[in-house]
Amino acid sequence: MATFHLLCGLPASGKTTLARRIEREAPALWLSPDSWMARIVRDGWDAERREAVKAIQLELAVRALQLGINVVSDQGFWKRRERDAARRLAAGVGADAKLHFLDVPFEELCQRLLVRNANLPPDTFRVEPDQLREMVTWFEPPTPEELSAPAS
Repeated sequence: MATFHLLCGLPASGKTTLARRIEREAPALWLSPDSWMARIVRDGWDAERREAVKAIQLELAVRALQLGINVVSDQGFWKRRERDAARRLAAGVGADAKLHFLDVPFEELCQRLLVRNANLPPDTFRVEPDQLREMVTWFEPPTPEELSAPAS
């Protein structure tokens, strides 16, 4: 049975690093909105196009899961409704869903951003500490019950 790996976390929490590991070890198809935004849109801050990219990647994820291919998505899954919807998509095609929550203290995220911003890796976008502060207010961390729920 295929597994849909959902990477949940803020910028600089380690989603890309974990996605690469899962991609290699599972193995899994890695779908990264930032990569597509950088290569196709060339603007990581275009919210309308980011939502379109995420929707297309979810469609691809469903098809891959139907084919028995593991998928890892590092779109962040900041909202509970996004995580629940992804779990439903996986369950709808008979796949498991596994939530990976990268819970990193704010101060450490800021330090990681400084390092990352000094030498931006390919397919990433600069995030300033003030932007991160705002993002924290939008983020809905998984509840303990959500984290302890078995894979669907």
